[in-house]
Amino acid sequence: MPVSDLNALLFGEIDPPQRLLMGPGPVNAHPRVLRAMSADLLGQFDPEMTGFMNQVMALYRPVFGTANPWTMLVDGTARAGIEAALVSLIAPGETALVVNFGRFGLLLQEILTRIGAKFETVDAPWGEVVPLDAIRAAAQRLRPALIATVHGDTSTTMAQPLDGIGAIAKEVGALVYVDATATIGGMEIAADRWGADVITGGLQKCLGGPSGSAPITISDAAADKIFARRHDEKGIRAADAVDGPGARIPSNYFDLAMIMDYWSDKRLNHHTEATTMLYGARECARVALGEGLEARFRRHRAAGAAMSAGLRAMGLTLFGDDAHRMTNVTGVYIPAGVDGERIRLRMRVDFEIEIGTAFGPLVGKIWRLGAMGYNAMKHKVLITLGALEACLLAEGYSLPLGAAVPAALAAWDGVWGETAE
Repeated sequence: MPVSDLNALLFGEIDPPQRLLMGPGPVNAHPRVLRAMSADLLGQFDPEMTGFMNQVMALYRPVFGTANPWTMLVDGTARAGIEAALVSLIAPGETALVVNFGRFGLLLQEILTRIGAKFETVDAPWGEVVPLDAIRAAAQRLRPALIATVHGDTSTTMAQPLDGIGAIAKEVGALVYVDATATIGGMEIAADRWGADVITGGLQKCLGGPSGSAPITISDAAADKIFARRHDEKGIRAADAVDGPGARIPSNYFDLAMIMDYWSDKRLNHHTEATTMLYGARECARVALGEGLEARFRRHRAAGAAMSAGLRAMGLTLFGDDAHRMTNVTGVYIPAGVDGERIRLRMRVDFEIEIGTAFGPLVGKIWRLGAMGYNAMKHKVLITLGALEACLLAEGYSLPLGAAVPAALAAWDGVWGETAE
């Protein structure tokens, strides 16, 4: 097609609307992260670049709550980290136990199926979590090589308690994998205390960055298993390289043995690091640690409490178990007689606010409202609640006018412990 025949508008400058993303993620990126990502590129083995890589490793250890030397990034979205962990930890024919309480527990099963692993699940209904005793009973019966779980599943807005899961794994000789995509940087991640061997995350939720880089931490025990499967590709292997005795990791790109050697002093030339994403991931961690993790977790608790209180003040019903609700995502039932998609459309068109729909058995039944990372702020929660109230009224739904914002303010102050002067 000649250039003259193309519609120039198709190739205009990207100028997205200034939309407030108050769904389950992604959220608006912190301006400091966007500024960091505009820095000049460097060669992947430039001394300054490898210095930045070492800084990223150090910055993410406290974020993960660990002293693990093997703490780094996998290039790709959060799912890249999930897949790299599973494909490197469990070989075809080995057995895993999946803690399943939502859409992302189903994702773990999907990936394990593609690997050729055997697995069983220990389940809870959507809106609940799996009791630790049930996990222990299933693990003792199955004796899996791996126990895999999600920490916070945004599809159900539930956070699975993980204290004690490492002890269960130790009893049966298993490793533990945790997908913390939705909670890292907003709820406590305690890799060492939990006894979790591999935890992966993403930037696009509580860390307040863009999707495209997956932080990961790997215990020494997990590293031993991964390196036992080391088979460096021919084009980059050293003359003295020795392959591990285990089965070759079936993915080249997600081969953690080679990725770990890339991040180590060996600097194995496995891939070209996503420089801009590394800058962004580095700044996400700097922002989180600069705020202070405990203060950051408290801010997310305050935002979640305010969102929940405001929704309830409108007369709406929250979805799921209050005792195990994520602090950063709230599910709420769509009122009877209300078209949920029309409300989401009004929120976007009239207020430039995005809220989330649902998956699986919850499609058309709940909205999911997020307040995380750069958006876990009092004024953003209040603006969202006010907009939702206006949209519901515009669609003919009767609710207590003006009740949501005062209730949210009171809940925020109740967690934060201070009021405006």
